Amino acid sequence: QVHLVETGGGSVQAGGSLRLSCASSGYIYSTYYIAWFRQAPGKEREGVAAIYIGGGTTYYADSVKGRFAISYDNAKSTVYLQMDTLKPEDTAMYSCAADQRRPTPLDPREYHYWGQGTQVTVSS
Repeated sequence: QVHLVETGGGSVQAGGSLRLSCASSGYIYSTYYIAWFRQAPGKEREGVAAIYIGGGTTYYADSVKGRFAISYDNAKSTVYLQMDTLKPEDTAMYSCAADQRRPTPLDPREYHYWGQGTQVTVSS
């Protein structure tokens, strides 16, 4: 069983930065994928970034490439999402998810374990 808790959301002006954390209370095996998703009001949930724990391979949505970076701290069983050069269109509820069944990295339908989410609001 994997229990995920996100922290680090908040309000920031456009151009600013935030770092989200996704801490796991269960053991994260090297076969796990962990991803960040976001959902804005009235929009579908979309994949933002993902990481394969075993090899460290990362995946990013085109909309965040070059601005966001996902990383994993094995000692803390925590995945981070560093978000720089934030834009108002990045405003959403951000959630992390985990799965070890080789999910399509940025497809939310293929993830089993989910956190409760943290709100990110970017003002212009």
